[in-house]
Amino acid sequence: MSALLETRSLKAGYLGREVVRAVNLKVQPGEVVCLLGPNGAGKTTLLRTVSGLHRSESGTVQLGGTDITRVASEKMPGLGMSHVPEGRGVITELSVDENLRLGGLARGRVKTDELERIYSLFPPLDERRHVAAATLSGGERQMLVIGRALMARPTVLLLDEPSLGLAPRIVTQIFDLLRGLVVDEGLTVLLVEQNARSALSVADHGVVLNLGTVVADESATVLAADDQLRHAYLGF
Repeated sequence: MSALLETRSLKAGYLGREVVRAVNLKVQPGEVVCLLGPNGAGKTTLLRTVSGLHRSESGTVQLGGTDITRVASEKMPGLGMSHVPEGRGVITELSVDENLRLGGLARGRVKTDELERIYSLFPPLDERRHVAAATLSGGERQMLVIGRALMARPTVLLLDEPSLGLAPRIVTQIFDLLRGLVVDEGLTVLLVEQNARSALSVADHGVVLNLGTVVADESATVLAADDQLRHAYLGF
């Protein structure tokens, strides 16, 4: 099977310092792949480079066999890729509903049935659809930014640290939802996550980075069972 998302010898960095070093990565359709590794490993930079938020130094990014290496980040949703960066970047002055509608603009006119679909996926948002996003809890904000990304109907969803600062119960809900979207709708997910145990529980495949280099690329079950690798890079 051909990869839906692929990087080939991808390099990226900042101010002459190489952070991502010739990374080869493949994500198959309908798969959850988690990027793991210690702080400073290059995970976020790799995700930002894939989505066009950061310019690569060399190498390529392909989506569905098409080279998207130099495509601007704002055009990615129209190609089927949505990126949820770390930090829960909701527009606090706007309502929940208005935030979600912004996500749908990448596909043109916002459809009511798309909005209702997101509210069905995230019932807490449905209850607060007309209140300002500033009033939401951390978990609700994470649901909102994911819902906003899903409004574009992506084939590939990029998520950076979705569990950061959230209660374990909320993390479980979000990961269960993602797994359901993969199984039921064929969504493909590339996930950066510090909580390696939780990430591997929902992922099909895992890629471990260290100092910008891939040190392991295995199924999630193999990585979770590798004691030496877990202790060296994954922290559990």
